[in-house]
Amino acid sequence: MTRPRPHLPMRPAWLCRNCAAPWPCGPAQLALATEFYGHSIALAFYLAASMQEATDDMYGLGLRPDLPAMHARFLGWLSRARRPRRL
Repeated sequence: MTRPRPHLPMRPAWLCRNCAAPWPCGPAQLALATEFYGHSIALAFYLAASMQEATDDMYGLGLRPDLPAMHARFLGWLSRARRPRRL
């Protein structure tokens, strides 16, 4: 049985190695939320550091990143991931 390939970033483009969507893609978000369950601050720090690395990589490629879009991409989904479940 083969293991599913993880949805990890491919640098310096910051596209998913598995599905080629901008990272963190939907499956990566789900995996990160699962991995960091109960540690939302650590997840926010990890994603903020990843966003900074992605921004640096884009500048290194001679691109001008859209910073509000980068924030939405890397950190904007966190509030949805932290919502408590309704009973």
